[in-house]
Amino acid sequence: MPVSWPKPRKFDRNLIVIGAGAAGLVSSYIAAMAKAKVTLVEAHDMGGDCLNTGCVPSKALLKSARVAHSARDAARYGIETGEVTVDFPRVMQRIRDVITAIEPHDSIERYTGLGVECVTGYARFVDPWTVDIAKADGSSQRLTAKAFVIATGAAPVVPPIPGVEESGYLTSEKLWEEMATRKTAPKRLAILGGGPIGCELAQAFQRLCSQVTLVEMADRLMLKEDADAAALVTETLKQEGVDVRIRHKAVRFDSGKQLVVEAEGKQSAIAYDEVIIAVGRKARVSGFGLEELGLVVDGRMAIDAKLATAMPHIFVAGDVAGNQQLTHGASHEAWYATVNALARPFKSYKADYRVLPRVTYTDPEVASVGLTEAEAAAKGISYDVTRYDIDDLDRAIADGEAQGFVKILTVAGKDRILGATIVASHAGEMIAELVFAMRHNLTLGKLMAAIHSYPTWSEANKFAAGQYRLARKPERLQRLAQRWFDWQRG
Repeated sequence: MPVSWPKPRKFDRNLIVIGAGAAGLVSSYIAAMAKAKVTLVEAHDMGGDCLNTGCVPSKALLKSARVAHSARDAARYGIETGEVTVDFPRVMQRIRDVITAIEPHDSIERYTGLGVECVTGYARFVDPWTVDIAKADGSSQRLTAKAFVIATGAAPVVPPIPGVEESGYLTSEKLWEEMATRKTAPKRLAILGGGPIGCELAQAFQRLCSQVTLVEMADRLMLKEDADAAALVTETLKQEGVDVRIRHKAVRFDSGKQLVVEAEGKQSAIAYDEVIIAVGRKARVSGFGLEELGLVVDGRMAIDAKLATAMPHIFVAGDVAGNQQLTHGASHEAWYATVNALARPFKSYKADYRVLPRVTYTDPEVASVGLTEAEAAAKGISYDVTRYDIDDLDRAIADGEAQGFVKILTVAGKDRILGATIVASHAGEMIAELVFAMRHNLTLGKLMAAIHSYPTWSEANKFAAGQYRLARKPERLQRLAQRWFDWQRG
């Protein structure tokens, strides 16, 4: 380490956390509960992207969209509602109300009460143990710390498509402010990117009276998910009226609000009133002095299995780490980063991602944990597949939502779970049982032995385990049993 960076003899804090999103909040909470002296620095709103521009507003939007869809579909249940209209300003006001209701959970007041010093401002490293915090009132504060957790999140990627800067594009961050001023949903909405964000927004706005065109350059939507799951969601989006264009590459934006795309060597134009770019997110690493410390390489922070950087007292958690982009994943990483930061040099842990679930909140939802078939095959892992189709589930039939499946991968010849994918209306809730089973090495046999209430969606997991057993029934033993019972009857 350069001689110009002498290590302080004493430190102002045990831990400084930069960023008050999911990872930063959990890190500062853990440190405070351990009675460490911790400062949490946030330049904008507490709660980060999840509360203000991500998970919370998007799920509130999806709920309004689902209610509108259910109202239109009410006749199928014997209910007549008449024509359904969408009061878009009220939809957006409800989203703001939801954020306001959740804000106290992530507020400065709450965390101050927990023992965290919360500072509003921009933190920048001046050396490996010192940050300078520029506050909104023009003042600054300089603090040293024994350890740091960088939890600065990620920002939407904007691809360098010709004309993009003049296109008036929106991102998942800009979307909510723009929509808050509209009287109606955009009449023509183009969305670039067929991942979870793109698919969720496409379905939501289509149900709220937009005509949505969803553009994805790959050969299918939702590339990280099981291919069968992605196919079912794609078909659902098409049935609801979304113009799904896979294998279409965005070529340029023309004046007059037109997106030119290319497929199979032919170009076509998509007219739009609004366009949302949802092609991915990149780590937010600039402006914190991390480059000057040599911790940023090609726009990313190099970290080890314990979430430490090249400077072993500086740790990383959440989207900025680049290992996953999930709120619960950020919280998961925050535990490892904080414990490793505070317990040095006596104890350390490698971050464990083996049982990290994810959910795409389309209707039906797609929830997964562990390996997909494609991932298992790519790793050369031998596996068996068990599938149970939701159209056989009594509760799904009663609810009129009998589409989807439970697919479980197990070790070849054994019932130990390698991964699972659920496509169903309540997949995000249903996956929890399989996450628990994987986390505690419970087999399908143990899962099947658990009593599930009837009629519930969670029964699908038990029935999937039953399908595994049914496919491996002991035919020789059954033949012997039949002979025994035949003999008993005389």
